[in-house]
Amino acid sequence: MKHLIAAIATILALGSAYLVYQSDIEVNKLHFVQKTIAKSEVKVHLGNSTITPIVNKQPAQATDEEVAQAQAKKKKELDDKLNALKEKAGNMAAFKVSPLYKQKCSSCHGVNGGGIIGPKLIGQSAETVLKDLREFKSGARKNYVMYGLLNKMTDEQLKTLADEIGTFADKLKAQR
Repeated sequence: MKHLIAAIATILALGSAYLVYQSDIEVNKLHFVQKTIAKSEVKVHLGNSTITPIVNKQPAQATDEEVAQAQAKKKKELDDKLNALKEKAGNMAAFKVSPLYKQKCSSCHGVNGGGIIGPKLIGQSAETVLKDLREFKSGARKNYVMYGLLNKMTDEQLKTLADEIGTFADKLKAQR
């Protein structure tokens, strides 16, 4: 589990670094375009048919500090957007669940039981879920991940979890 979380965090970090790199490329393109436009401006005199280049001052060169500040600002904006996107993705159609569900179930079955790498739980009755949980805990159904998560839980905790999962469909309907 730790390795999966570390892998996801690494992928997200690489993705954000790539976005910063892409923004640097775009900034450099914009700077090149500004220079090209400044060099190619001309003034046309219709009276004597002469075309005279306009001599403009070169665009002010940004200091290293200004560039660093601009990059830091752009990186912060990208990080904020990435965090907002992660938050939105993690909470899309989510409703409030118990800490027990978050700890034991949400990483595989989703924040609202919609299924990720584990099957979809939403719409199942509490009785069905409780029966399945008991079978996983006893080893009657073989799943080492489920067994590892459930083997130290009490029957009361299993029932509480099953009852909560049994209400997910109603919670989703109420949310819409």
